[in-house]
Amino acid sequence: MKITSARYLTSVVEEKKILDDDMVEFAFVGRSNVGKSSLINSLTNQKNLAKTSSTPGLTKMINYFVVNELFRIVDLPGYGYAKTGHKHIANWAGLMEKYLIKSPNLKTVFVLVDCRHKPNELDKMMLEFLNSYQIPYIVIATKVDKLAKSKVPQACSAIAKELGVRKEMVMAYSSENGCGKEKLLQYLENIL
Repeated sequence: MKITSARYLTSVVEEKKILDDDMVEFAFVGRSNVGKSSLINSLTNQKNLAKTSSTPGLTKMINYFVVNELFRIVDLPGYGYAKTGHKHIANWAGLMEKYLIKSPNLKTVFVLVDCRHKPNELDKMMLEFLNSYQIPYIVIATKVDKLAKSKVPQACSAIAKELGVRKEMVMAYSSENGCGKEKLLQYLENIL
């Protein structure tokens, strides 16, 4: 697949505004500072489509992007950064949960995990949630450019083992050098 166009569509902060039409969606979720916005920008060949920040936890809403006028990428709030009040965190978690359960055209959730760190309890809880609702997902090990190439398969295997998933369910990705981009684009094309 070649991505020729990508545009911001809308952001929602309320359950009733979650989009409900017939366009296929792929959602991206992960801990704050895992590189979600960078991955979306890299995948769509746009530098500033998804806003990146040096301050983690800034995605506080569900952001929708239309790609090739064919499908949507959905950027979900990052989890695990508690600089914001607990009330706001509970609101984002509730909104994200509603989106994941109620979006009829959601085809896959990509759960991002930094390849340099062990997945934590929040990552495991996310996979348990997706499993309990039988929502298809793939784990993406981000920031693989920070490791020696020879260490990437080992890091992906360690993430798979920690999360209790088959190693084929963990995909390596680097927003810096494009490692894994073609594989992810092929996956999207196969689903579409």
